[in-house]
Amino acid sequence: MLDTLDAAAVRRWCARGLAALKRHQGEIDDLNVYPVPDGDTGTNLVLTLTSAQQALAMDLDTLADGASTAHGHALRLMARGALLGARGNSGVILSQILRGFADALATVPAVRGRELAAALRDATTAAYAAVARPVEGTVLTVVSAAAGAAERAGSDELRAVARAAAGAAATALARTPEQLPALARAGVVDAGGQGLCLLLDALVEVVTGESPERPAPAARMVPPPVTAARETGSLEYAYEVQFLLDAAPEAVRRMQDTLAALGDSLVVVGDSGTWQVHVHVNDVGAAIEAGVVAGRPHQISVTRFADQTAPVPSPDGRAAVVVAAGSGLAELFAAEGAVTVPGNPSTGELLEAVRATAAARVVVLPNDPDAQAVANQVAEEAHRLGVTVSVVPTRSPVQALAALAVRDPRRRFSDDVIAMAEAAGACRYAEVCHAGREALTVAGPCRAGDVLALVEGEVHLIGNDLVDTCVALVDGMLGGGGELVTLLVGADAPDGLADAVQTHIARRWPFVEVQAYPGGQPRYPLLVGVE
Repeated sequence: MLDTLDAAAVRRWCARGLAALKRHQGEIDDLNVYPVPDGDTGTNLVLTLTSAQQALAMDLDTLADGASTAHGHALRLMARGALLGARGNSGVILSQILRGFADALATVPAVRGRELAAALRDATTAAYAAVARPVEGTVLTVVSAAAGAAERAGSDELRAVARAAAGAAATALARTPEQLPALARAGVVDAGGQGLCLLLDALVEVVTGESPERPAPAARMVPPPVTAARETGSLEYAYEVQFLLDAAPEAVRRMQDTLAALGDSLVVVGDSGTWQVHVHVNDVGAAIEAGVVAGRPHQISVTRFADQTAPVPSPDGRAAVVVAAGSGLAELFAAEGAVTVPGNPSTGELLEAVRATAAARVVVLPNDPDAQAVANQVAEEAHRLGVTVSVVPTRSPVQALAALAVRDPRRRFSDDVIAMAEAAGACRYAEVCHAGREALTVAGPCRAGDVLALVEGEVHLIGNDLVDTCVALVDGMLGGGGELVTLLVGADAPDGLADAVQTHIARRWPFVEVQAYPGGQPRYPLLVGVE
C-alpha cells in the first residue's frame, strides 16, 4: 500500500491501465451508440496509452534539470507520449486528462490525497478545454465526478482519495444513459467514460494493492497501429535523422547550433528535459555524435530519402493534408495535390505529415469527427513549430473532394480556407453500411445485417437490399435539390453497385451529373455526396 505516488508507481499505473484497456478493448469498441460497424473507442484508447507506455520506457532515474520531481517527470513523459499517440476524440481527451494531471503534480514534492484531488480537478479542466462543445453524459462527466468525489473526501490519505474518485467515476458512468438519449436508445454507457474508469481502477490497484471487483470480458487481439508515410526531405541532404534526447536546455542549444551547421529541416521540441530531435543531413554519424555530446540520445532512427517517395513541392508555401481511409481515396486526393495519411491517424502521425509538406501554411481535412479532434490538436502542436495549420471540419471524404475542388493559391490563405469550408459545408453527405448489431435508431429498430443509410451521421433508412437502399437514399437526398452526385465505392461493395445507382439517377434525375470513383474505404460499401 502506497502513501505517495512515486515514479515507479506511475510506470505501474500506465502498464496496468494499458493491460486493462486491452482486456476490455472489444467491450469498449462495442459501446457504440449507432449499430454501424466502426466502433473503435477501445482501440483508440489502447493505441493512445501504448504510446504513453513507450514514452515511459526510457530511464527515469536521472532528471535533466530541476523543473520536475521524479514522479512529475514520469507523468509528463506519459502525457507527452499519449499526446503524440492520441487517436480519435477519445484518445485526444485522454491525453489532455493526463496532461492536466501531470502539470498539477510535476513540482509537488509528495503526491498524497489532497494533491491527487487537485490533479484530478486540473485534469477535468484540461479535458473540458479540449472539447469545443462539451456534452454531459460523456467521459467529461465521468472525470468531473471523479474530481468532485476526490475533493469531497478531504483527506491526505492517498488510497482513500483514489478509491473515492474511482467509485464516483463508476457511478457517473452508470448514469450516462440518463444524460444522453443516444446512449439510452442503444442501451449502453459512454465508451470513453468506461475507459477512464478502467484507468482509475488501475490507479486504485497500484496504490492499495487490491483490484476492484469488476467483470472482465475475454481478451481480444489488438490490431497493429497504422503508420503514415515518411517525409522525403530536400535534394541537398540524403538522410533524415531522428532521436529522443535526455539533456539540459543549455546543452540542447549548443547541439542545435551544431546540427544547424550540418543540415536543414532542424526541429527540436522539448518537454521536461526530454527532447525530440529531427534533422536532414549527409553526415549521419556527426548528427548522432552531436546528440551524444549534448546528453543521452535514444530511439534513434535514420531514413535514406532515396528509399522514399518524393513529395510534390509547394510553390506557394502552402499545402493540404487529407485523412484517407482507402487506397482509392488516397489516389483521388493525391491527384488534387494533397498529402494523404491513412485512416485513424495518431497526433504524431498527422503532425509528421504536416511537417513533411515543408509548407508554412497547411490546411488539414480530417474526414471524420474522431480525426477532427486529432487534427485540432495537431494545429496547436504545429503552431509551436512555426507552421500555420487550419482545420476544415470535413466529416466525409466527399466533403473533402468538394473543398479541394475550390482551392485557389491566388487567394489569401485565410480566404482560401473559408472558401474550402463553405464548399465542404454545402456538400451533403451520406454513407451506407450493414448494421453490426441489433439496435434502436431514430429511423426505427434494426437487426444485425440490415442495410443502414446514414445522412450526415443519422440513420435515415433501414433496408434489406443494398442496391434498393442506396437508390432510395439518393432519391431522398436529391428530393431536397442538387446538381452533382459523387459516389465513392467501398472495398467490400458488390460488383455493379455504382452502375446500378448511376443508371437509376440517369433515368430518374436526368439533369443531375454523376461522378463515381473507387474509394476503397472499409465498412461502407457506398459514400454519397450531393452538391
